[in-house]
Amino acid sequence: MSQSRPTAEEIERLLLGLPPRHTRAQVAAEAGVPGELAARIWRALGFAQRADDAVAFTDADVSALRRVRRMLDSGRLDEETVVRMARALGQTTARLAQWQAEIMVGAMVPDEPSEGDLARVLETAQELLPDFERVLVHVWRAQLAAAGTRLLALADGADELVPGRVPLAVGFADLVSFTRRARELGEKELAELVEGFEARASDVVASHGARLVKTLGDEVLFTVPTAAQAAAIALDLVEAGDLRIGLAYGPVVPLMGDVFGTTVNLAARLTAIAKPGTILANPDLAEGLEGLAGFEVRKIRHRPARGLGVVQPYVLRRSSS
Repeated sequence: MSQSRPTAEEIERLLLGLPPRHTRAQVAAEAGVPGELAARIWRALGFAQRADDAVAFTDADVSALRRVRRMLDSGRLDEETVVRMARALGQTTARLAQWQAEIMVGAMVPDEPSEGDLARVLETAQELLPDFERVLVHVWRAQLAAAGTRLLALADGADELVPGRVPLAVGFADLVSFTRRARELGEKELAELVEGFEARASDVVASHGARLVKTLGDEVLFTVPTAAQAAAIALDLVEAGDLRIGLAYGPVVPLMGDVFGTTVNLAARLTAIAKPGTILANPDLAEGLEGLAGFEVRKIRHRPARGLGVVQPYVLRRSSS
């Protein structure tokens, strides 16, 4: 590649490895998948709809769609399940790809970039792509195993094979005064603040065997089976940064990789009520800590919580004994 700014076609050729050879109808016909289903899958994956006569699909697209055809022919998955799986894959990998691209550009492109800097980034990406791909598959398999283990534990606890509602501890950690700090900081400093917060939170959550459900810039949401694990995470987090945290234990609805329900809403409301540097918990989580060394909970006055009425918070602290 020349050291000038690469074109979109050069980027696709470098990263995909194969030239486009098929139209939308041709790729569906080659794979043996109905055209409407193929279009639904591409949309679920997050790709823009192409014109009927646009030669925009590669042989790799045909191969991937043939695998979908085999899954359908096996009878183990129906069309709706395939589309849902495609949507999960598309949304997750889109964020992953964007995040990794931003990391690469940030690491390799100087503050005053030249025309050839992006070309160097792409050449490096092409060189490292095989290793990235193998690591990605390995980590995905490991995460799938971890997800299966969590689901099995939840099923055992709920005495159901696929529980609709499961008892979990839910935690929200919120970066204090984020809006004010965002106005005061430059773009680079703000990015460093957010990434630093998410990195610290991710490390603490992972070290306690919990699941980081999602990050929302200045806020993270995590779940864990027991009150003790949630309390330990919250105490470590609040000591590592300027945070306020809400914890709640109760029934949760897991759906689309996220969690929903009153327990989740209560944890969020407790976070909004909490003062900087404090942790608030609901009565069920406080009860789960009774008699456990290292934790101290104290009932405070009732507070109104938007959408939930009046709630009874408990302040969580690390015990000195």
